[in-house]
Amino acid sequence: MAIFNKNSNDIKEITADSFSVLPNHIGIIMDGNGRWAKKRAMPRTVGHKAGAEVFRAISKECSRLGIKYVTFYAFSTENWKRPKEEVDALMNLFKDYLLEAKSDITQSGDIRLKFIGERVGISNDLLALMDEAEEETESHTGTTVYLAINYGGRQEIVSAVNKLIASGKTEITEDDISSNVYTVPECDLIIRPSGEERLSNFLLWQAAYSEFWYSDVLWPDFKADDLHAALREFEKRNRRFGG
Repeated sequence: MAIFNKNSNDIKEITADSFSVLPNHIGIIMDGNGRWAKKRAMPRTVGHKAGAEVFRAISKECSRLGIKYVTFYAFSTENWKRPKEEVDALMNLFKDYLLEAKSDITQSGDIRLKFIGERVGISNDLLALMDEAEEETESHTGTTVYLAINYGGRQEIVSAVNKLIASGKTEITEDDISSNVYTVPECDLIIRPSGEERLSNFLLWQAAYSEFWYSDVLWPDFKADDLHAALREFEKRNRRFGG
């Protein structure tokens, strides 16, 4: 990504060095696909497909900048309540994306893909593709991209506690839960486009001290420039972590 430097006739490249500080872990709520399609008198599924392309582009930009972890909210536990036609289309879109990813994200750059959420309700063929994508990128040491499918923040905490109980724990600490949630425990920055300003059951444990960045841009229109704007805002924040 290049920008024009008004102080010279040169084109200045946006790199990790362009920022005084970068978040270690970004959470992104991919919101606004349906409204984007509606504005264009198109089916919601068209919006979801456009949003999937943005997911790929932003994943790569985060990797290029050296962001260590990025978690994308793709499908919540509550999304099963949507019309069956839309849910089926989303699941098919995930399958199409994973098939394309074999020659894209899994082979370009150094991105590691991981899927978080409950596996119950997801078809066996999609689960197989998810497992395959994780295996193919397991050795990658760059950005870890978590894709949250059939995910809920409350469900994640309950899952962590149940895992600890099953292991024989009788007294559970914060560190225990942090060690058993799906992603790294601290999320530095939550990005939510589309004009909504709420967490929607996303990364509830990890977002305890997150900074938030909101935008009216609908997710299919979200560009690298919008990511850079969020990162610029993040570097200005004075993070006191309750102190």
